Amino acid sequence: MRWDRFFDDLEDQLASEWEAERAALDTEAERLRLSRVALHERLGELTGRDAAAAVVVIELSDGTAQRATVTGVGADWVALRPVEGRGGAVVAPFAAIVGIGMPHHDLLRSARPAAPRSALAERMTFGFVLRDLVRRRAGVVVHLSSGRALTGTIDRAGADHFDLALHEPGTPRRADAIAGHRIVPFAAVAWVRVEGSAPAL
Repeated sequence: MRWDRFFDDLEDQLASEWEAERAALDTEAERLRLSRVALHERLGELTGRDAAAAVVVIELSDGTAQRATVTGVGADWVALRPVEGRGGAVVAPFAAIVGIGMPHHDLLRSARPAAPRSALAERMTFGFVLRDLVRRRAGVVVHLSSGRALTGTIDRAGADHFDLALHEPGTPRRADAIAGHRIVPFAAVAWVRVEGSAPAL
């Protein structure tokens, strides 16, 4: 009888060690997977256009915070729909994000394995979005990292900057309404609010 118990104990010990080793390997594999997760993947898991979409607080380099739902994610930017305040869409480059607040369950959900992104999403840079705003002739409010805000219409967008025709918010871009022009480097932008009906970002 004692030998039976001895072998049972050995079997249990071996099974326990295997279980512990498998759990350690699973934990290490998960750590390795998480070490490869990029910000765009986590934000992509929070994307939603319905009423149940996750509400996040995006803290930006100009000291403001946007309480919003994530509606789109590009190569280096996120599109937001604010849940309070003025309407329109907000676009923020990843470089201007200093923190993201959300409930714990959404934080965990954002870290789950993500579906592969389309090649188009990988090519849609912040400059791509700004060039779309040029085409639409949309009025914008550009919030700079310095805390200043500029209103107007983006006339053209280059590789790392754009030209902004300054005019009063809510007015169309007309030659007699232009108060000046600015070249704005992408690196100086904290976020851009698109006035009126938001484009589908």
